[in-house]
Amino acid sequence: MKRRRFLSLMGTAALASGLLLTGCGGGEAADDRRIIRIGHVQSANHPDHLGLTAFADFINEKLGDKYRVEVYPSELLGSQTEMVQLTQTGAIDFVVASNAIMETFSSQYQIFNLPYLFSSEEAYHAAMEDNEVTDPIFLTTQKAGLETVTWLDAGTRNFYTVKTPVNQPSDLKGLKIRVQQSPTNVEMMRLLGGTATPMGFGDVYTALQAGILDGAENNELALTDNGHGDICKYYSYDMHQMVPDLLVANYEFLSNLSPDERAIFEEGFQLINQVERDAWAAAVEEAKDKAENEQHVNFLYPDTAPFQEAMAPLHTSVLAANPELQSIYDRIQEYNAEYASAN
Repeated sequence: MKRRRFLSLMGTAALASGLLLTGCGGGEAADDRRIIRIGHVQSANHPDHLGLTAFADFINEKLGDKYRVEVYPSELLGSQTEMVQLTQTGAIDFVVASNAIMETFSSQYQIFNLPYLFSSEEAYHAAMEDNEVTDPIFLTTQKAGLETVTWLDAGTRNFYTVKTPVNQPSDLKGLKIRVQQSPTNVEMMRLLGGTATPMGFGDVYTALQAGILDGAENNELALTDNGHGDICKYYSYDMHQMVPDLLVANYEFLSNLSPDERAIFEEGFQLINQVERDAWAAAVEEAKDKAENEQHVNFLYPDTAPFQEAMAPLHTSVLAANPELQSIYDRIQEYNAEYASAN
């Protein structure tokens, strides 16, 4: 295990060195423009990539005399954890990171991993658009060299399994379920009676295929974009989380932008969010259609109340450990009350 970790770190270091030598992290392109590299784990068809491509086109048009933005999908710059490390050091400039990974840099992010935090998608979107909800969390990692600049809709997270349909929490008992690499998600599975198996997203397909995992939890696009529906034949809409993906920047890079440049970048960050969210609903419907009719995935719609009851203690424990989150939690509850009728 130690040797594997050592080799992984060596690979990350080699990748960082290669990127620095080819113009990243402050280097220059052949035409003297500063290359800005963005990495993410999704395919080139994914809404995340569409939003990032729109951002690249926007910055290249507005500031193309000085910058050239390049977007690298499908883990081309490494695993998500490796890309976060590269962004932290400045070897690359932006990465789309999971909330779970950011939780390892700041416990404040735990709030977004809470199961059933939002009463509806409308409450979720309204809360994430409120700077009083997001800024106190997004800015907490600046000392670690990172700053979250916008959020990306990742829909609802649900359980999907190879052989066992999940209609109630007890159906998860004894099942090895891949979760994102965060203590909150591990505790979530403990409360449900399943066995949490944290691992990087890129390793999930092989683990499902080999029987190392009995299932996972994610949105519908994981079934099609990542092929998990080829193996997992049950997708259960327990809707336990609405967790944003996050566009995270190297803090030093942001700090070195001029005020005029930063204003243009901020406009670009809003564009990413808009394009990605506009593409999301259509992508989900397309994924469901393909999963059901080509991969023969069975979609289940269980009563969510038993799942909510089982996971309720996480709200209490996370707030007790992070009392500074209480005001943010209370503000989210205001949105939940306002948009409760959307359920």
